[in-house]
Amino acid sequence: MFARRVFLSLLLSFFMLLACRSKAPPQAAASPPVGPTATASARSAIDASPVLAPPVAASAETAVLMHNVILNEPPGLQLRVRWLRGQMSPTRRGVVPSFDDPASFVLDIQAGVIAVKLADVATLLNTGMLQGSSLKNISLSAQGKQLRLNGTFHKGVPLPVEMISDLSATPDGRVHLHVVKLRVLKLPVKGLLKSFDIKLVDLLNSQGSTGMQLAGNDDIYFNPEHLLPAPRVRGKLTDVHIGNKGGDLISVFGAAAPEVNQVKQWRNFIRLRDGTVNLGKLTMSQADIFLIDDSDDEWFIFDLTNYQEQLVNGRIQMTPQAGLRIFMPDMNKIPPNAANRAINLQWMKNRNLPPPADTQP
Repeated sequence: MFARRVFLSLLLSFFMLLACRSKAPPQAAASPPVGPTATASARSAIDASPVLAPPVAASAETAVLMHNVILNEPPGLQLRVRWLRGQMSPTRRGVVPSFDDPASFVLDIQAGVIAVKLADVATLLNTGMLQGSSLKNISLSAQGKQLRLNGTFHKGVPLPVEMISDLSATPDGRVHLHVVKLRVLKLPVKGLLKSFDIKLVDLLNSQGSTGMQLAGNDDIYFNPEHLLPAPRVRGKLTDVHIGNKGGDLISVFGAAAPEVNQVKQWRNFIRLRDGTVNLGKLTMSQADIFLIDDSDDEWFIFDLTNYQEQLVNGRIQMTPQAGLRIFMPDMNKIPPNAANRAINLQWMKNRNLPPPADTQP
C-alpha cells in the first residue's frame, strides 16, 4: 500500500511539473464545476460569465474568486464568504505568494460579501485590537440594527458597561460606530461622571492600535485591514450592517450585489488564475487552479493553516489547458486521527527538500 502511494505521488508530481513548465499560454478554462442539482441554465450562466473570462494577457497578479467559502482563521475565527472577486498580491518584490506562508501575500478585494459572527468579532477585540485597554470581557450582540457592546471597565473596581452604537461604513471604507447610549451599572453615564470621570477614551484606549481611531466622545472608527491576522485583506468597504438574524456582521466590498445574484447556482469553490502561486513543492506560473468543494452542502470549509490535510485527503485532476482541479473535503469532515494531524508537519519539513539521491543524474 505504501509503495503504491509513493508511486502515485511521484506520478502526480510529474504531471504537475509538466503543467507548471508548459510554455503555451492557457486557453479558456472549463467552466467552474457545479453541483449535481444545478440547473442547465446555471451551467449556461457559468459558461457565459464575464467574471470568469480569461484575461487578454497574462498578469503578474493572481486573480481570486470565491463562492460560498468558510475561511477558518486563527484564533477560532470563521469568515463566511458568500462571494469574493479580487487579487492575490505579493507583499514584497521577488516573493511568490504561498499558501504555506500567509504573510507572503495580500488579498485585495474588488467585490465581495463576507459575514462574521459577532461573537468572533468580540474575540478579536478581546485578544487583539483592544489589548491594553481598561475595557475587558467584551461581548457583542444586536439590538435591532444597532450594535450593543457589553464589557467590564476596571477603574479601581470592576464596573459593568453597556454601549449602544449605530453601525455604518465611511466614504473612505472604514467601520464607523456612532455611540448613542453609554451606561455604567445600568445607569446613565452622566450621573456617574463626577464620581468616576469616565470617558470613551478611557474605555477604548486607541494609542496602542493602528486600526482604531476615536473622535470625541461619540465616534469610533475601525480600519478593517487591521482586524484580521495574515494574510492581510484590503478593499473598499461600501456597507456594513447586522444580518437579518442578528448574529452576524455583514461586510460588503465594492459593488458586489449584481455578482452575488449571478452566482447563486454555482458550486462552492476557490479559483486562482494568472500570476504565480506556490503550494508546497508545486509552484505554478500562469496559474490555473480550482479548489472545489467535494460535498453538496451549502459551504466549502477551507482552512489555510491546515489546507495540506484537505489536499492529501482530496483528489486532483489535470485539465486539457494544463490546469489543476482539486476536489477537497470540508476541513471539519477530515477524521482527526494521528495520520492526518501529522500531514502539516511532514509537509513543511519536506517541501524544500531535494529529490532522493538515487534519482540524481
